[in-house]
Amino acid sequence: MAKTEPSVDQWLKEAKADPAAAQCGMFLTHNGVVRITPKKQVREGVEGLGDVVAVEFSYDAEGLAAAEAEALTWPGVYYVRTWLNEGRCEVGDSLMYVLIGADIRPNCIDALQKLVGHIKNELVVEKEIFAD
Repeated sequence: MAKTEPSVDQWLKEAKADPAAAQCGMFLTHNGVVRITPKKQVREGVEGLGDVVAVEFSYDAEGLAAAEAEALTWPGVYYVRTWLNEGRCEVGDSLMYVLIGADIRPNCIDALQKLVGHIKNELVVEKEIFAD
């Protein structure tokens, strides 16, 4: 793994100590992990690609900072924190952590889904490396 993973327990402790925490009725986390099954197989049903052994992963840091700031403008969202890995990541390694704090469950769930989708679809580059 290229970067040291954060502690979600520590993140939650820090989030709950943040001045914005008084507005939050829910915190949700996302942990994206390298899986053995190719993305095209999972999303499109393409078979015969082989097993993934690693992913070359990079991201747009400025775009990520902008996405975090934008998420704080969404309904009910008061806390946002992200961490993305980089470099070669093996199966089982974490690619991404996202923590969202919001006032109510629907706002928290919607914000997490929207932010993770934006990051995955527009800010990261993933190149799957297959077994020989």
